[in-house]
Amino acid sequence: MYKTIKFEIKDGIGYITINRPEALNALNMDVLKDLKKCLTEIAAKDAVKVVILTGEGRSFVAGADIVQMKKLTPVKGREMMQLGHEVMNTIEQMEKPFIAAVNGFALGGGCELAMACDIRIASEKAKFGQPEVGLGIIPGFGGTQRLPRLVGKGMAKYLIYTADIIPADEALRIGLVEKVVAPEALMDEAEALAKKIASKAPIAIGIAKTAINNGTEMDIKSASKLEIEQEAVCFATKDKAEGMAAFVEKRTPAFKNK
Repeated sequence: MYKTIKFEIKDGIGYITINRPEALNALNMDVLKDLKKCLTEIAAKDAVKVVILTGEGRSFVAGADIVQMKKLTPVKGREMMQLGHEVMNTIEQMEKPFIAAVNGFALGGGCELAMACDIRIASEKAKFGQPEVGLGIIPGFGGTQRLPRLVGKGMAKYLIYTADIIPADEALRIGLVEKVVAPEALMDEAEALAKKIASKAPIAIGIAKTAINNGTEMDIKSASKLEIEQEAVCFATKDKAEGMAAFVEKRTPAFKNK
């Protein structure tokens, strides 16, 4: 079904694995098209509560495919960047939460893919960076926008202007990732987190994601109004009734995504 990625669903968790290990999982047009198609599939499946995104082999995503990019005209380059933004924006805006399990190199488009996810867990062997200016271009899949929102404007400029590649512990220190674990524990850690999130009310998780993403782009007064309205939506759901009933009755809730 997919040429460049692997996708499976298990116990409410969707697993996307970028599968071009011979190219360190570099993003080319085929990968971006497969990701876009897979995201459409995920959005339509209520069975998928949380998604884990990772890379095959020793790399998460080592960047965009320079072999392909060096041949692109400005028109074709724009088309590739547009598709890349569509993929990143879909991950960021979809109500289902995405966890990036960063197993190795997350450079250029790989760093941008990780940043589009909700939470990033990194192996101690992971490396992060936006090396594009060393190639005569800039980050083109959202890096100039998401990186400063995560680590601050000054640090984002430092990383983009220098093209420095940083280790996982430095990425943790500056707020680019949320957790660093031993390589052998990476997927277990990501799965444990995914299962914890999947056990909560899926509608509430989605609404919380929307409120956080949209509210952080507003002034606090407007964001507070957004939160009130989003909370009111939760009060209309069966999941709210079930969650509160389960709390009072001291039992585990059985959420239905309604």
